[in-house]
Amino acid sequence: MDSKRAKEIIDSVTMINVNYHGIPVYIQDVHDKEETATVFPLDEMNHEQKVDLNGLTEHNLPLQ
Repeated sequence: MDSKRAKEIIDSVTMINVNYHGIPVYIQDVHDKEETATVFPLDEMNHEQKVDLNGLTEHNLPLQ
């Protein structure tokens, strides 16, 4: 994922599903120069970590 899209997701009023190597995460911040983001797993909010933007993928839920 590029840093521009990660920032758009942070600023979005709707929940956008993002995974880090298959793990659902919440993006807290983007670090442009390092090409990283601060995230935490949705099921473990106290486990904040800095990850490569390349490992983040966006997933759209199928329409019901």
